[in-house]
Amino acid sequence: MATFAVPFPVTTVRRSFTATLAIYVNETKYEFLKLFRSRTFSLATIGFPLMFYVLFGISSKGQTMHGADVAKYMLGGYCVFGLASAALFGIGVGLATERVQGWLELKRASPMPPMAYLVAKCVTAQAFGMIIVAVLTVVGIAFGGVHLSVWESVRMFGVAAVGTVPFAAMGLLIALTVPANAAAGVVNLIYLPMSFMSGLWIPLRLLPTWLQSVAPWLPTYHLSQLMLRIFGYQDARSAASHWVGLGGFMLLMLGASWAVFHRAEQDS
Repeated sequence: MATFAVPFPVTTVRRSFTATLAIYVNETKYEFLKLFRSRTFSLATIGFPLMFYVLFGISSKGQTMHGADVAKYMLGGYCVFGLASAALFGIGVGLATERVQGWLELKRASPMPPMAYLVAKCVTAQAFGMIIVAVLTVVGIAFGGVHLSVWESVRMFGVAAVGTVPFAAMGLLIALTVPANAAAGVVNLIYLPMSFMSGLWIPLRLLPTWLQSVAPWLPTYHLSQLMLRIFGYQDARSAASHWVGLGGFMLLMLGASWAVFHRAEQDS
């Protein structure tokens, strides 16, 4: 007896702009609540930059180095350290885990807008980055003798919001290429040395010369210099060169992610 495959009609879901925006907002809301309620993520992501800043920044209250306030200088470095951590662990590790669990396929099969899932993760990483910057700034002002103008604070949050995106793209590539059970280890192996070599923990001028020559190739270096520029502690390079460095890194990560995803689609 012959069997016939009856194709189901493919329908396109049409929504108003308000309905589409509501989906993006709700997806972001629940993504943020999920990570915020995960104590292992929220406490570690916020706690580690805070702990290091207290140990190496607040403890240097009142000290200066080459005319720079050490506590204020380290505030910029540890803000960048926290931003990278929030994006790489929130997206790199989180998405890798959900991909193995089949959550990604379920989202793709649902009628929600295709980009809502990734946008929600990116905005959530930005939100955690903002929280980290706010916490470190309050601690620096209250206990480290750091003085910031309102304009400096606004610029810090602006740089944090934009600067998180390249690391979100990097997290996406890690999630697509690394097994879920190894994602956390791979993230640590990448961003901890990258943070050190970019001068986030120790001022770059105190590192060996060969490490100083490696730093301009790292995205954490470019973001840290943009953050330090707010305080007047930047290097000799222009702000445009650092933005170009971050933008080029982001495009490289997104291009590699698209290539990996496209190849996986063809193989399946």
